[in-house]
Amino acid sequence: MAKKIVRAATIGLSLNVFCQGLLKELKEEGYEVVALSSPDADLEEVGEREGVRTVGVAMERRMSPLKDLVSLVKLVSVLKKERPDMVHSMTPKAGLLCMMAAKMVNVPVRVHTFTGLVWPTATGLTRQVLILTDKLTCACATHVIPEGEGVKQDLQRCITRKPLKVLGYGNVKGIDLEYWKRSLNTEKSRPFTFVFVGRLVREKGINELVSAFVRLNKEHVDTRLLLVGPYEENIDPVLPETKRLIEECGVIEAVGSQKDVRPFYEQSDVLVFPSYREGFPNVVIEAGAMDLPSIVTDINGAREIIVNQENGVIVPPRDEAALYEAMEWMLNHSEQRQGMGKKSRKMVADRYEQGFVRQCLKNYYKEILA
Repeated sequence: MAKKIVRAATIGLSLNVFCQGLLKELKEEGYEVVALSSPDADLEEVGEREGVRTVGVAMERRMSPLKDLVSLVKLVSVLKKERPDMVHSMTPKAGLLCMMAAKMVNVPVRVHTFTGLVWPTATGLTRQVLILTDKLTCACATHVIPEGEGVKQDLQRCITRKPLKVLGYGNVKGIDLEYWKRSLNTEKSRPFTFVFVGRLVREKGINELVSAFVRLNKEHVDTRLLLVGPYEENIDPVLPETKRLIEECGVIEAVGSQKDVRPFYEQSDVLVFPSYREGFPNVVIEAGAMDLPSIVTDINGAREIIVNQENGVIVPPRDEAALYEAMEWMLNHSEQRQGMGKKSRKMVADRYEQGFVRQCLKNYYKEILA
């Protein structure tokens, strides 16, 4: 009889992005797969593309005790009906609620993947609540997968004493090297271009990035900054002054969300990713596959992908001066920068190729479901 796996996330977008192609592969290998998240268009797309059943259970991304209780009751009902052999969750709220529900109905294998931790950069009561919820998630799970060694160390330090296993070299998605590669004859006459890909919010280091670039551009006028991603006005917005500079500075181009970001990597010379916290940033892997060196901050995940002065430069988080110096160094050291770019794709191919990453997960499934 086929083993049944429920893959769960808070919103359909997470499943759509991180499980693209994976659920179909699992089904083809004999598993019965159910995708579960809040009901939305992304969840529907996952079901149609992957050929798996979907179940929609509304879950709030933020803490909402009454709504969370309602979601928990619904999840218990769903899992009682489905009777899966394994529930594998990702994203914080789905992890908390699905691991609790799965334990309540005695699902034998309960797995949660931590793709990033919020509490290390939080303070006060918020930090304590976040730590408590992560402890509860781990207590209810039978297996915990940290996305990288940095996340593993944080979990071991503050959250759980359970055995933790990083799969492969870390990363939960892997990268399709045929998709993520430069097209031929893309070089054109243009300014030296730095690119950022991600949400335009405070914790991604956008305030420091924009300020450092504006200063750099005053001294090196033939430079440009591409910002690829959406603003989030209600969650951790950038400073008003930062937004004003983005809108008024002619050499800063904010292009919003893009379905295909490869053309923006191809127009660029260096990825700048000055985030305050990450689990394992796929953006840095994508850029590396596109032959770009990266400037990243010394945080979980980023420092595992980038080897300083090998395929990029590592700077302290929240340090505008250090960020400026790294950007200017990249601008002034063409030969070294190009050498970093050449190394970047090989390092990505050796560690994060999609087939390898997925096989690590599938081997783990076989091991814990045996």
